Amino acid sequence: MFGSIGLPELLLILAIALLVFGPKKLPEVGRSLGKAMREFKKSTDEIKDKFEEQIRVDEFKNIQDDIKKDLSEDEEGKKIS
Repeated sequence: MFGSIGLPELLLILAIALLVFGPKKLPEVGRSLGKAMREFKKSTDEIKDKFEEQIRVDEFKNIQDDIKKDLSEDEEGKKIS
């Protein structure tokens, strides 16, 4: 989306963060940011897993319906004969 961040851009971001938060507060801000990113990734992974599980359930139901349909067609064919 934003492209890759190179070393000069990273150093600029770090320098601005150092000026804004100061050297004593910067490690705390970094830890908080890292924790927030981990929680966000964990939440998105859980949502992704739920979607994939629902897709598998829907596919299983479709297969189950196809089998029931095939069985009912076979039974109708046997009754006619």
